[in-house]
Amino acid sequence: MTDRIVLSRLVFRGRHGVLPAERAEAQPFEVDVELHLDLRPAGIGDDLTRTVDYRDVFELCRRIVEGPSFQLIEAIAETIASELLARFAVEEVVVRVRKSEVALPGELAYAAVEIRRRP
Repeated sequence: MTDRIVLSRLVFRGRHGVLPAERAEAQPFEVDVELHLDLRPAGIGDDLTRTVDYRDVFELCRRIVEGPSFQLIEAIAETIASELLARFAVEEVVVRVRKSEVALPGELAYAAVEIRRRP
């Protein structure tokens, strides 16, 4: 399937990390989501019920990132992917999670993971 819905650079604040200091204060996390599905029925019928509502995807991601703490961004991405696949009729999801405030002794733009999952 070549059709996809892309939500890019969703920004939420969460308390995730291995170190206690990373979990003490909320920090920004960026999420990208790609949903692979046939968009032709929605496009032809101009019908929201034949696609995935962006608002629902946004809220699902927000709830996970702003919810209970994870140690790893891998776990955040896996949870988002699992819930998207369980909730929506999609053929594949791609989830990217970026953490810009990484506890390292030098400069780093961000650490990120990208996962691709199918039902």
